[in-house]
Amino acid sequence: MVPRGPDAVRPVHASDNHGTEPARRQLPLWQETILLLAVALVLAVAIKALFLQAFYIPSESMEPGLVKDDRILVQKVSYWGGGEPQRGDVVVFKDPGDWLSPAESAGPTGLLPRVMTKIGLYPSGGHLVKRVIGVAGDVIECCDDQGRILVNGQPLDEDSYVKDDPDTQCNGPMVDQCTTDWKAGPVPAGHVFVMGDNRNHSADSSYHLCKPRARGCEPGDEFVDDDLVVGRVFVLLWPSSRFDWLTRPETFADVPDA
Repeated sequence: MVPRGPDAVRPVHASDNHGTEPARRQLPLWQETILLLAVALVLAVAIKALFLQAFYIPSESMEPGLVKDDRILVQKVSYWGGGEPQRGDVVVFKDPGDWLSPAESAGPTGLLPRVMTKIGLYPSGGHLVKRVIGVAGDVIECCDDQGRILVNGQPLDEDSYVKDDPDTQCNGPMVDQCTTDWKAGPVPAGHVFVMGDNRNHSADSSYHLCKPRARGCEPGDEFVDDDLVVGRVFVLLWPSSRFDWLTRPETFADVPDA
């Protein structure tokens, strides 16, 4: 056995503390919990701001596909980098200013719902949900001899999503009590023309058209600014029994450019 001198090298064992870095100190459990909650909060806010946001359906205007109090998810990525809403998209948008009453514009009450709304985990108020029918330059007319909406002269086959209402003569709906004939557009640049799927029970763009001989009506109020659009509805989340992915109806692919 070779004797070791004072400068001889020996292996370092796990039990040795000489010449090694001190063990990393672990945070107390309560500090780790606060840190994890803070990280989760930041991520939730970032996701809401950039990617997803939860909303609820506030009325019957989007029946039969979306029913009042349904929970939906809106994704914002589609409209990044200059992207714009497309015909057929179901979108959530902020109130243009006079489409909702003060009661309808009110958000959730209570501290916890308000906090959850801020981070995108609870539906917020002051928004509407409608389907984009026309985009910039489009002309929308009601209706052909089969009661169909026309966009740039092309009739829309909307049987797959418009509510079948026996009291409604067409997919218009009636803007005035005595007629179903109306025309809107061309849609201004940076705006959309939207309608609910429950055509006779939706205060949408057709509802806000200036009616014949109407007083105090402001032309152009029927169009929604693209900047007010939060994003596209892509999933019906709740109730789980009706969970569904929302896609753009094929009929809009046949609409010619303006």
